[in-house]
Amino acid sequence: MTPVSDIWVYLTDSPLWWLTATVLAYAVGDWAFRASGRKPFVNSVLIAMILLSALLVVTGTSYEIYFDGAQFVHFLLGPATVALAVPLYVNRHRILRTALPMLAALVAGSLTAMLLGLGVGWALGLRGEVLLSLAPKSATSPIAIGVAEAIGAIPSLTAALVILTGILGAVIVTPLYDALGVRDYRARGFATGSSASGIGTARAFQVDPVAGAFAGIAMGLNALFTAVATPLVVDWLF
Repeated sequence: MTPVSDIWVYLTDSPLWWLTATVLAYAVGDWAFRASGRKPFVNSVLIAMILLSALLVVTGTSYEIYFDGAQFVHFLLGPATVALAVPLYVNRHRILRTALPMLAALVAGSLTAMLLGLGVGWALGLRGEVLLSLAPKSATSPIAIGVAEAIGAIPSLTAALVILTGILGAVIVTPLYDALGVRDYRARGFATGSSASGIGTARAFQVDPVAGAFAGIAMGLNALFTAVATPLVVDWLF
């Protein structure tokens, strides 16, 4: 009989294994989310991340080996982002009517997220490239990583901060908006997309299609604004 350890080595050498593990982990997270009655704190991405991290630690698998198998999911980020154009087109009239307020909210929200992150980091004693890694944390990952490289930050740390910011945003936005009395799904979606990037945008679509559409445009505009503004802010402050 073939030892279990030999079977495990065979499975982990196959790229399909880690892709399958990723899909299964997210499926478990999505099941838990639905079983909870769609409670925001039962976040599918967070659950999947915890399950996969535990599996990597227990099996002693490096991230590089994992990514070799699961990189197809990473590739799908591009098509998924492009697909956001569909709800944007459907809601184009609503978006055009609120263009000026959205631009004002974009500048205010993006600068606040950037400066607040740097300010809190500075107050907690962070300096140098670690502190700079906080600046683009609210942009979508590909843009945030590029900005981090441009300003001398740590791209891998910035990528982790983007994910953590997105998960935290997805968990707290719904109860926060309810507590603040924000009922307009356009405002809720735009604020979520500009602060919690892709994970927050996914949460906005779960709540309401209008919120999702405005979160999608906020995510795109915030990425553009962050790419332009972050180097200028960093040069001004440091």
